[in-house]
Amino acid sequence: MALEVGIVGLPSSGKSMLFHALTGTHSGGEVGMAAIADDRLDRLAEVVHARKVTPAAIRVVEVRGTGPQLLGNLRQVDALLVVLDGFSGTRVPSDDLETLKLELLVADRDHVERRLERVAKQAKSGDARLKQEAAQLEAILALVDAGKTLSEWEGELPAELEPLTTKPLIAIENGPGGIDLKLEAELAEMAPEDAAEFREGESALGAVTRRLAETLHLITFFTAGEKETRAWTLRRGQTALDAAATIHSDIARGFIRCEVIDWADLVRYGSHAEAAKHAAMRLEGKTYVVQDGDVLNIRFNV
Repeated sequence: MALEVGIVGLPSSGKSMLFHALTGTHSGGEVGMAAIADDRLDRLAEVVHARKVTPAAIRVVEVRGTGPQLLGNLRQVDALLVVLDGFSGTRVPSDDLETLKLELLVADRDHVERRLERVAKQAKSGDARLKQEAAQLEAILALVDAGKTLSEWEGELPAELEPLTTKPLIAIENGPGGIDLKLEAELAEMAPEDAAEFREGESALGAVTRRLAETLHLITFFTAGEKETRAWTLRRGQTALDAAATIHSDIARGFIRCEVIDWADLVRYGSHAEAAKHAAMRLEGKTYVVQDGDVLNIRFNV
């Protein structure tokens, strides 16, 4: 499943321009995919003569507005991109960031309150588990009413809450102090090689991807074959079994072993067979911790 991020911001901050810059499509408050450029992928594809090359991708969701119901559409995203107006001269980005944090807190309070009402009614049946959850939700609501976020709750939150205020939040200033989103949206209409000539420094997608990787502790691994060579994202510290599940649940279920080659070794030796001859390939089990740049060939049987 692709990494998923949500775009939020106050009106006219540049949310739609960021969405367009990342996905290359015009937003209608919907969803788009942003491909992550990686030079290593192209080099691997060239070595194995891949007929199809598929970059890792980010699923991007934009919401039009900041009300509790709209923000509720972002409860399952991995991180939030908060767009701040740094170009109009009429706003202070740091103040807008605090306003948006408050909007997220209000949305979480609304969500907790509605779930408490539902669970409290169900708990009248005498179910001990529901009574316990209702008591916990009352305590959580009291915490929020005291002006604290759900990230400050001591203990485990009910899985059904999927709070917004516990998600990683990445501020994107639209303006001279950050990213020129108007320019990036225009460059998204151009071929990558042409856009690079007009751009100073990395692209908006490159900057956002880098910050996401740092914030979410992401790494990239590859699968490389003639039919398809592809990049995938994984959290740092996750295992070969997690990588298998990222590719397909059937592969994880039937996992036997994993052949691992560092991407640079595969490029250096020119093929899986030559890398194996030079002892650059090794066999690993389910618990192997995948490293950034690993090329995996997972053997499985279902």
